[in-house]
Amino acid sequence: MALANNKTLTLMGKKRGMMQIFDEKGNVIVCTVIEAQPNVVTQVKTKEIDGYTAIQLGFDEVKGKSQYTIEKRTPKPQLGLFKKAGVTPRRHLLESKVDDPESFSVGQEFGVDLFNEIDFVDAAAISKGKGYQGTMRRHNFKGGPASHGSSFHRHGGSTGMRSTPGRCLPGGKKAGHMGNERVTVQNLEVVKIDASNHVILVKGQVPGPRNGLVYLSRAEKKREKKRQK
Repeated sequence: MALANNKTLTLMGKKRGMMQIFDEKGNVIVCTVIEAQPNVVTQVKTKEIDGYTAIQLGFDEVKGKSQYTIEKRTPKPQLGLFKKAGVTPRRHLLESKVDDPESFSVGQEFGVDLFNEIDFVDAAAISKGKGYQGTMRRHNFKGGPASHGSSFHRHGGSTGMRSTPGRCLPGGKKAGHMGNERVTVQNLEVVKIDASNHVILVKGQVPGPRNGLVYLSRAEKKREKKRQK
């Protein structure tokens, strides 16, 4: 299979935490540790049957003491899909559009070695939820004077307008729910890949809590081969 076709795939993994490593010059590199167990192909979609070409990947095998327990922990529609594909149930499913679906087969697995020849990746995850927050914490507002009697320390300020239009326009920076949304961090440098332990180290931070689901894909805006320089 052509490697260029695999570079369009999005791999699922779990954020295991952060660590520090040292480069050849002794500089400290702060890395995020992502464990990506092999993603298995559960379905191949073609133009004739589905109207578009893509493959469906499954991640995080559902485990239990018996087959009955595994099936009870899997939604019935997905259970039928896994039985048809002949693979064990997975907790997460994801589609990746490809140009040549015929080069993939059901049951095929992809691991972190998919990024061996890739220097930069994009990581997407659900950020930590921080509940209902004010404007200073949510939007980094400066706040009002902190002197005595101002009564304007952490307020958002005026959001109204004149008699025309006579209302507050939607979309302004106000207090509200913060976090718990999909965030993508682009151009993360791949520092190290440990295929035997299914681990990939990327430079910098990745959104989400520890053990949270992370989507890794080839960086779209930065593709030069830095490690070859």
